[in-house]
Amino acid sequence: MGLTLYFLRHGETEYSRSGSYCGELDAELTAAGHQMAAAFGAAYRTLPWDAVYVSPMQRTVATATPLCTAIAMEMQLRDGLKEIRYGEWEDKTSAYVKEHYLDDYIKWMTEPAWNPPTGGETAIQIASRAALVIAEIEQKHAEGNVLVVSHKATIRIILCTLLGIDLGRYRDRINTLTGSISVIKFGDHGPMLDRLGDRAYMSDELRNLPGT
Repeated sequence: MGLTLYFLRHGETEYSRSGSYCGELDAELTAAGHQMAAAFGAAYRTLPWDAVYVSPMQRTVATATPLCTAIAMEMQLRDGLKEIRYGEWEDKTSAYVKEHYLDDYIKWMTEPAWNPPTGGETAIQIASRAALVIAEIEQKHAEGNVLVVSHKATIRIILCTLLGIDLGRYRDRINTLTGSISVIKFGDHGPMLDRLGDRAYMSDELRNLPGT
């Protein structure tokens, strides 16, 4: 059967709603975010899960909790799945960053693989730490379904790494809305993208939220 990885982005937060930078900030889910988590748990509880790996932030733990409760499985927390560190940009709007950190912002927008937010992380650094978690999963689970609950930039960077996409283009090639599922299946020829940014399990009301 092979290994299938399900990458779930956490549900809505005030930051994902506003678009302000939130990496290390330990934001909570909004009411809609909790509804997304509950909907995912209800929709995917019957899938035979082998493991659940989760970023240790409030928003990701809360997103994974309904499923883990339903299937009585303990989530495994991994720092390598945390969101990009935005450094001095944390809790700031893009308009503020453009005004106060314009040079760094231009570099980051042009080539984020090697240029970080001011005092933050590059895509290369995120890929390196996340790759350790993916390698651990591959080593422990040769086949079956494994859930990975993480964040927007981190999931996009992992997907680019697995699919051979230039990390400098992770924002241009991959999109993962809040609460969306992306699926990678490992076969004879390596990882294959089976689904990207899927929110079909949600109600129309939740699915129509912006989900930045």
